[in-house]
Amino acid sequence: MSFYKPETVSCNGESFSIYLTKKEIERRVEELGEELSAEYEGKNPIFIGVLNGAYIFLSDLMRQVEISCEVDFLKLSSYGDEKVSSGQVTDLKDIDANIEGRHVILVEDIVDTGLSMKYIVDKLQAKNPETIATVSLLHKTEATHHNVQLDYVGFRIPTLFVLGYGLDYAQEGRNLAQIYILDGEEE
Repeated sequence: MSFYKPETVSCNGESFSIYLTKKEIERRVEELGEELSAEYEGKNPIFIGVLNGAYIFLSDLMRQVEISCEVDFLKLSSYGDEKVSSGQVTDLKDIDANIEGRHVILVEDIVDTGLSMKYIVDKLQAKNPETIATVSLLHKTEATHHNVQLDYVGFRIPTLFVLGYGLDYAQEGRNLAQIYILDGEEE
């Protein structure tokens, strides 16, 4: 199987270069899957992915866990087509499953300010799950202003604009198999 992983990418008139390779991502997702398998053995958790960005990460992560589990999705908007959060969270789709008394594993592609993650955790908490664990592929630690607990993090990164592996720029670039950084940004 072939994956879309060019050395450089042009998206919406801007240039991007590789930041995390497909192999680095695969290795870390495998490790996260092992950790979650050990933690949730015999608990039949429900993975809840945040659309649209987390669907690729969630798909790969679920194939790495070796436990009985379920999946559902919710969808929010806080970016629109911009490179920075609008500061407003809008519900676009709620989960379908009843999570009362369930072990929930909330899966996000990236946490930067923490606004969306805090909003989702509070929203899910109101549905009375047994537990909620949070998983984010990327965490911009320096950009986080809201108090959120991330139980599992793939990569901690500086405040950079990233693209690929589900992350978009005005809905483009999600299909890239690697994660790219906007040219000119420094680590």
